[in-house]
Order: sequence, then structure tokens, then C-alpha cells
Amino acid sequence: MFRRRRDDQGEPQPDPARRAAQYQVDREIAAEDAASDDDERSAPQPRQRMDDRALWVDTVVDQAIRRGEFDDLPLQGKPIPGLRGTHDPDWWLKNLVEREQITGVLPAAQLRHDDASLDETLDREHTEAGVREVVEQFNARVVDARRQLLGGPPVVTPTRDVDREVQRWRERRRARGIR
Repeated sequence: MFRRRRDDQGEPQPDPARRAAQYQVDREIAAEDAASDDDERSAPQPRQRMDDRALWVDTVVDQAIRRGEFDDLPLQGKPIPGLRGTHDPDWWLKNLVEREQITGVLPAAQLRHDDASLDETLDREHTEAGVREVVEQFNARVVDARRQLLGGPPVVTPTRDVDREVQRWRERRRARGIR
């Protein structure tokens, strides 16, 4: 890692950065000593209080308001989204998922979601060939996910029988009065 420089006799040489820092500290101590001698002769200055700081902050905010820096803010007069009044330790993760629209991060979870909404997806198809294609693609994704070794929960979503799904699609269409 870091090695200290050594002179001809093998003695470690002081680091230049350390010497510069020590010089600066020595100068500050000397300046403080000189200032303390002067302070003893004059009246002590009171430290700045929190009230003074609060007054200064209020003044700065008032000046910014007069300059119009708070005009036309996007949520002016509306509640701040995401404030629910209770502490949620996962608030940042939930906001990230919502903001980035992250869904179905793991294949197993995405397939379960797609399996639950497969009937709705099939009902949007107009032809039997379209229904067959959607079911075949779903089955291919299930089989492909079972072959992957990505970790996470196991893929327990079953494949669907294409002919049975076509028959169910026809029955749902008849029930709605669509030929």
C-alpha cells in the first residue's frame, strides 16, 4: 500500500502533505492565541443565537418571495404527493417502482400475473388463430422460464392446453352474444 519515504540512514521522512497540514494548524493556533489576547482587552462578543438564525432565514425567504422565485411552482396550493402521515420505511422503493413503472421483475412473478389475466387477453382477440398464437406464446414463455436458472422463486405457472383455451374463448364469446 502506502510506504513512507526513508532517508539514507533508513529514518522515515515526514510526508509533505502532513507537514503542510501541520504548518497550517500551527498558524491557526498562533492566530487564535493572538486573537484571544486582543479579546481579553475588548468586550466579549455574544455568540449568534438560534433566534438570529431563524430571523435571517425568514428574511431570506421573504426576499425570495418578493423576487417571485416561488411563483408558478408545479404543486402550488396542492398537497404533496406521497405524504400519507405515517412513516413507511420503504417509501423510496415504492416511489422508484411507481416512477420507473417497474413490473414483473422476476419471470415467475410476471408469468403468474400474465396467467391471471390470460382470459382477458384472449377475449381481446378476434380470431381463433390469434387465440392459438397467444396461448402458444404464453406456453413458450413458461417453458423458457422453467429452463432458466436465474434464481428467485420457482416457476409454478402451468402451461395451458391450446384447444381447451380456444373452446373456452368460444364459450365466452357466445355468452356475450358475439359470433
